[in-house]
Amino acid sequence: MANVNDLYNKSFGQMGSVFSDSTDPCTPPSNKVFIAITFLSTTTFDSSGGLKADTSNDALEFIGTEAAAHDLSVGSETNVSGGGGAQIDVNNSFTRGMTIYGRWTEIDAASGSYIAYIGD
Repeated sequence: MANVNDLYNKSFGQMGSVFSDSTDPCTPPSNKVFIAITFLSTTTFDSSGGLKADTSNDALEFIGTEAAAHDLSVGSETNVSGGGGAQIDVNNSFTRGMTIYGRWTEIDAASGSYIAYIGD
């Protein structure tokens, strides 16, 4: 019989999800991350710690409120980092129906509601 964990495609959020319509932070289980966020209403994030990108894998960069991802000077790109990216702040809003993908270790909305999907 297959292990229940083998039945899930862990990179597509089939390890569960969390719904939030509050300004309290949400965190995934230990050693997991949120890999997608679907917005149920227009949502903004706290400027500090609102959308914490996973920094455990130096080979990849993900958008967040802690730092800009892929923010090298245009023309200075590498095989890991792109150029022109900006940091998310409370003035940036994500509209209802939008889904973003990445790897986040914490979500702390300033307003709105969302479903966040858990993966490896």
